[in-house]
Amino acid sequence: MRFATIRTGAGTTAARLESDTLIPLDAADVGALLAAGDAASVPERSGAAAVPVLVSEADFAPLVVNPSKIICVGLNYRTHIAETGRELPEYPTLFAKFAETLMGPNDDLALPAVSEKVDWEVELAVVIGTPVYRAGTEEALAAIAGYATSNDVSMRDWQRRTLQWQAGKMFEHSTPVGPYLVTPDEVDHASDLEIRCEVDGEVMQQARTSDLVFTPEQIVAYTSQTITLRPGDLLLTGTTGGVGDARKPPVYLKPGQVLRTYVEGLGECVNHCVAEKPAS
Repeated sequence: MRFATIRTGAGTTAARLESDTLIPLDAADVGALLAAGDAASVPERSGAAAVPVLVSEADFAPLVVNPSKIICVGLNYRTHIAETGRELPEYPTLFAKFAETLMGPNDDLALPAVSEKVDWEVELAVVIGTPVYRAGTEEALAAIAGYATSNDVSMRDWQRRTLQWQAGKMFEHSTPVGPYLVTPDEVDHASDLEIRCEVDGEVMQQARTSDLVFTPEQIVAYTSQTITLRPGDLLLTGTTGGVGDARKPPVYLKPGQVLRTYVEGLGECVNHCVAEKPAS
């Protein structure tokens, strides 16, 4: 099954994809849908019209509007680890994002005026479906509601200011996620999917999720040793080689470019890069 969160005149609503139509459901977003327990049994939203799946019709919001946690993994593809000159990690390298960083899969990406090094990072996103704490890998796998496409857009100049990466990863409206949560049965728990990032049609990153050092269930199990993961929480599993910052010379996003983020079977995010508007 496939679920999305779309914007309407009355606010956001979760929706179920049927053929080429989104059926609004009685939940504010996919996070609320998962928190209800059985997403498949949540009724349709009374009085809400079905929405055709066209960019001009469906206005996709971030898949989960206000997750309690967004946890990211750095250095998790062998190709990306190699291009950074590091050794394979013994444990997942974790950092956090906040709900304000999220944006819809087709929203404009406003490049921050305070950064000159805005970079791309295609990532597989994991969406938690049931609470999980101190889990083994089997329990962790069962707690995964599904998978989505995401991009951990990073401000490299801010990221490199200190030994901690956080500053370059927490800019508002910098992380597209969506358009769909795809349930594990449709994609074999994302064990071997193509991931790809393009800028103006040029392929910048391309790999398969089978190249992950730590799998989704290993990441969920490891993270759950420290904190309870709850329905709607997002885990971004890391990026592959080909980031702009590692190129010689480095390449960064510019206004007018189109950033396309794709994961096989999950859909794509297409974000037009625009200059940030001056603060009013």
